[in-house]
Amino acid sequence: MTSEIKANVYQFNFNSIDGNEINLDDFKGKPILIVNTASLCGFTYQYSDIETLHQKYRKNGLIIIGIPSNDFGNQELSSNQKVKEFCTTNFDVSFILTEITNIKGERGHPFFKWIKKEAGFLAFPKWNFYKYLINKEGLLVKWYASTTRPNSNKIITDIEDVILK
Repeated sequence: MTSEIKANVYQFNFNSIDGNEINLDDFKGKPILIVNTASLCGFTYQYSDIETLHQKYRKNGLIIIGIPSNDFGNQELSSNQKVKEFCTTNFDVSFILTEITNIKGERGHPFFKWIKKEAGFLAFPKWNFYKYLINKEGLLVKWYASTTRPNSNKIITDIEDVILK
């Protein structure tokens, strides 16, 4: 008999930008949007749109996690403190930020290896600001490339669908 249960995100954890542990298991029953970010990228303006999503949908339980990384074009600042200061000062970010995290290669975070396994090579980040929408059961339901703005009709519709289910 084969198992019908798909792996979910609740097996993963990250370190927050302040050094605390973030267990995705703590967010069971809530939709999650995970974005790999960088402070010095051409898509960095998306922080503003992500914060707007956070303000609009947090009352509906949406958890947003930004994962700063230096893996794409060396576009992240040199320390977690500098990233936090940059995000707070320039975009008034109040959603969860992890510490600077490896995405690619042997040292890549297991979450991103899981993304590749669950959704295939195209879903794996090729650049900063890839976005991953997780449903209330912890399953990956949609992913979006860097060029898809967080406030696009596509993402907003998908978030609202996940919130309502």
